[in-house]
Amino acid sequence: MSRKYFGTDGIRGRANSGAMTPVVAMRAGMAAGRIFTRGNHRHRVVIGKDTRLSGYMLESALVAGFTSVGMDVFQFGPLPTPAVAMLTRSLRADMGVMITASHNPYQDNGIKFFGPDGRKLSDEHEAAIEALMDNGLESGLATSPKLGRAKRIDDAQARYIEFVKNTFPRRLTLEGLRIVVDCANGAAYKVAPAALWELGAEVVSIGDTPDGFNINSNCGSTSTEAMAEKVREMRANFGIALDGDADRVVMSDEHGRIIDGDQILALLARSWSKSGNLKGGGVVGTVMSNAGLDRYLKTMDLKLARAQVGDRYVIEQMQKGGFNVGGEQSGHIVLSDFSPTGDGLISALQVLAVLAAEKKPASEAAHLFEPLPQVMENVRFQKGSPLSNARVTACIKDGEARLNGSGRLLVRKSGTEPVIRIMAEGDDEALIRAVVTDVVSAIEEVAA
Repeated sequence: MSRKYFGTDGIRGRANSGAMTPVVAMRAGMAAGRIFTRGNHRHRVVIGKDTRLSGYMLESALVAGFTSVGMDVFQFGPLPTPAVAMLTRSLRADMGVMITASHNPYQDNGIKFFGPDGRKLSDEHEAAIEALMDNGLESGLATSPKLGRAKRIDDAQARYIEFVKNTFPRRLTLEGLRIVVDCANGAAYKVAPAALWELGAEVVSIGDTPDGFNINSNCGSTSTEAMAEKVREMRANFGIALDGDADRVVMSDEHGRIIDGDQILALLARSWSKSGNLKGGGVVGTVMSNAGLDRYLKTMDLKLARAQVGDRYVIEQMQKGGFNVGGEQSGHIVLSDFSPTGDGLISALQVLAVLAAEKKPASEAAHLFEPLPQVMENVRFQKGSPLSNARVTACIKDGEARLNGSGRLLVRKSGTEPVIRIMAEGDDEALIRAVVTDVVSAIEEVAA
């Protein structure tokens, strides 16, 4: 299905250009408000954002759009994406909106929509919003007496902190643990340190001084060196690195060794399977999940169901197969017993709960399998469709033949930025590196 505005994770782009201007944001608000206005009650929408400078501009435009079609708007200010999903349900809103470009740099921004159940919108709803954005919006404007109102909700952060704390087992505590949390200068810069401290931890915060420009800059889940270094420096027991909107998390043990999403899935699968809390007979991963995870799960008679890359596809697979644990290697973990979307802070707390219950350091408990060598590269392109080029497709086919069943080659276009992602995996690291190098070269020749 061809899309003009929506990608795989809402509307996203370079701030104040293309699909990410205030005009587009206002029309998106008008269209979404029209579609989710049902019945005669006062309709409401909740809006959260991360810490990007452009968030102010887009928030004002969305408020104008929603109020113009008669929707009341509750504004949260900086708050994680999963908090917006939770509060959409808690405040009985007709829909929720998060203004964020997640792990992208500050120059980008995006708009994510949630339905009244706190789940991301279906393809059908997004298509309906797109269709209405360019046709007939003016006919749905509210009359003067029925215009919407907008107000700030001052206790949104406190509500989310309490919600997060309640997911941590009451019989356990974080007392005696020194935890480094890297907030990526993003949406969780206040709530993450507060929640960990209130559960008893000694908290060392970094990436907690956002200025509108430094979100995800050399910090957070996409740049874990700062977290790992601080863990070693402070002799901490554990490290947590969130991304800009805190729906992803990557962790580290007391030595600064990284614990990625695949290891988190393995840890939770083992623990929850023993306690009888794991549903679906396994977990949901993606095509990027390491084969080592698959092999490890099989030793416990558990399965790895693979979905396309993207949390919405993970969630769809979870619903289809009755799973309650799913996620991506990048740290986007979905625990449906607690939240309908990925929540980095809740995921970290569930890992900490396992460590606290087993009374083991992360270095012993959180590295459960040896991952197969994986080589990943990204190639940025300006225009066209490099993956349709005959030279590129022939190179990919040749790479698959060279692996000859001993590994995997995955080449895909990013759904959130103009990037081709190449991943090869197998037991022979030299071979997979050679295959990736050849594919990258072929794409670069076409993309230049």
